[in-house]
Amino acid sequence: MKSLKLISSAIAMLVCFVTIAQERTITGIVSDETQQPIPGVTVLNQTSKASAYTNFDGQYSIQAKTGDMLVFSFLGYKNQSQKIQNSNIINIKLVPDNQTLNEVVVMGYGTSNAEYEDRSYARAEKRKEKRDKSAAPQGKMAMQVTSNALYMPSPNVVVRGNASVSPKNEPMYIIDGVPAKANQMAKINPNDIDNVSVLKDKAATSIYGTKATNGVVVVSTKNELYKNLSEKELDKKLNIMPIPAEPTQEDYGAFVENAFESSKTAPLSTFSIDVDNASYTNIRRFLNNGQQVPKDAVRVEEMVNFFKYTYPQPKDENPFSINTEVSDSPWNANNKILKIGLQGKNIPTNDLPASNLVFLIDVSGSMSDMNKLPLLKQSLKILVNELRAKDKVAIVVYAGAAGMVLPPTSGDEKKTIIDALDKLQSGGSTAGGAGIELAYKTATENFIKGGNNRVILATDGDFNVGSSSNTDMEKLIEDKRKTGVFLTCLGYGMGNYKDSKMEILADKGNGNYAYIDNIQEANRFLGKEFKGSMFAIAKDVKIQIEFNPKQVQAYRLIGYENRKLRAEDFKNDAIDAGELGSNHTVTALYEIIPAGVKSNYLISLVDDLKYTKTETISSNYTNELATIKFRYKKPDGDKSIEMVQVIENKSAVMEKASDDMKFSTAVAWFGLKLRDSKLITDKSSDEIVKLAKQGNSNDSEGYKAEFIRLVETSKQYN
Repeated sequence: MKSLKLISSAIAMLVCFVTIAQERTITGIVSDETQQPIPGVTVLNQTSKASAYTNFDGQYSIQAKTGDMLVFSFLGYKNQSQKIQNSNIINIKLVPDNQTLNEVVVMGYGTSNAEYEDRSYARAEKRKEKRDKSAAPQGKMAMQVTSNALYMPSPNVVVRGNASVSPKNEPMYIIDGVPAKANQMAKINPNDIDNVSVLKDKAATSIYGTKATNGVVVVSTKNELYKNLSEKELDKKLNIMPIPAEPTQEDYGAFVENAFESSKTAPLSTFSIDVDNASYTNIRRFLNNGQQVPKDAVRVEEMVNFFKYTYPQPKDENPFSINTEVSDSPWNANNKILKIGLQGKNIPTNDLPASNLVFLIDVSGSMSDMNKLPLLKQSLKILVNELRAKDKVAIVVYAGAAGMVLPPTSGDEKKTIIDALDKLQSGGSTAGGAGIELAYKTATENFIKGGNNRVILATDGDFNVGSSSNTDMEKLIEDKRKTGVFLTCLGYGMGNYKDSKMEILADKGNGNYAYIDNIQEANRFLGKEFKGSMFAIAKDVKIQIEFNPKQVQAYRLIGYENRKLRAEDFKNDAIDAGELGSNHTVTALYEIIPAGVKSNYLISLVDDLKYTKTETISSNYTNELATIKFRYKKPDGDKSIEMVQVIENKSAVMEKASDDMKFSTAVAWFGLKLRDSKLITDKSSDEIVKLAKQGNSNDSEGYKAEFIRLVETSKQYN
């Protein structure tokens, strides 16, 4: 009996040990202090060195054994460790990495006499109630500096006995003899500080000049850690996102706004669809940074197409549904707005074809800033998490020369791919042509017939192709388009951003284009909308509308200036056009001047032709506003398929229009205002906000609410 008990105990212990040593899947959600999920958090198993990243909803999944230690880390938050015990579900709340410098003693006029400091401080405390709150501090005082490492561009400085320091009365900062900014001072580890002193009035200006009018805060570290560093080197050492540069070095392609055209002399309007939305995120970056938006940075169609609308799924064999609506124009009385909406078919992820992806990454010297290569690497990790075992990725980089840093690797080898990304560093010149050649060569050598073959170019656009002209680049990318490999362009950075080059690449290379201004945008484009961004269900999609002169006196296409085609291009299958992704929506707006309406915008239109009849001779189509035609090719096809639909002459007042009509029109209205359009009479931000709020529905991600806040914020800049 005793032996039996011993055997039973041994078996139980063995089972226990096996259970403890067995790896299992740990899942959970990482959120912040407000319970909002945090995407892109690194989850590291310190024992096995395995790693994972949270998705758009803050969810993660990682293999671990009982006793393993998981470390959760994300820029701007304190690292958190969690030991694996019995539960397979571990939810984590990260705390912001606030650095606080508490009760720092500073000395008025730089005095070092301790007795004087104490007396001065005591006298100051007694006089505090009598003097004005904004009086300059004299003698010893307490100062608190608080800064959030990720979200606060400048710290909150509070001086006891004095008004809080604001940008208007901010002092000058000196760190180890180097002039610095307030946010740099706030990022210093308090444990590294040896001494902090304050100089005021003549004691400050006699040394540092007029810049020290509001005083000088002098910080010395124990080992002079920051001595002789430049401002950029100081930012880099303190891991600070650089303050946005003015956009004087940024390049945008100039274009002229579409004018009204006569439906008698030019009844056909032809253009390529555009699913890009880089212009909107770029505009958002300018407005959030308090900068004026360059007019040529505004492409209205890309603003409208940033948002998703509730169009129905296609019900036939075609890959998209067609939806039209007509309503009043909110900015020009008596005019109408025609909305055309396409809804791409939503294909389940498991049914999508295998992907052959090549990451083409710019690692030149211009990519060193925190919002370039570091953000780029974190962005692509999000995409890597979406890959399946049947997908494969190669990584090509270029700087002074191009090279392959990762051969085609299966999508289930995520750690290998992520490790390759982590090792990338910036430096060198910008020979982009060699990189494009190698990336397409790699993609074509590993081409998957019927699959998703795509080069993903990530850069600030500051690169050279041939003689570096846009014409050379256009010829190169048009040639590569013939390989059947699609192109996605991801833009990063500010100050020297080359939007014009990125747009040409996307337009001419069977591609799409997104501007990644933060990790949240990376999660949206590369995570949440991965299928629409990376899997084309139709290519070379063209739209042609024939307006009925009986109902339409004149019309103009709002936006799409760079996507307009000649009428004869519509049936020419050799002409390139835009691509539509799985579950993607595309929206286009026309402004219409109805027949019989007097308008100041018709003055420049041509008179009736002398040798060609332009009057309408048939009355059979009085109930038709227009006829709309679409042509598209299958992703691996060469011949177009045509669809035709009649738009009835039915119109509703804007108050009774759909939410999609209201919101898309509000976005277009704001874009036209930013471009200072001469074709709108009402430029009221309040009216734009009012219309956008009326159309704000189905906004689970909060993007539409964010747009409304941007319009409200922009009042002071425009």
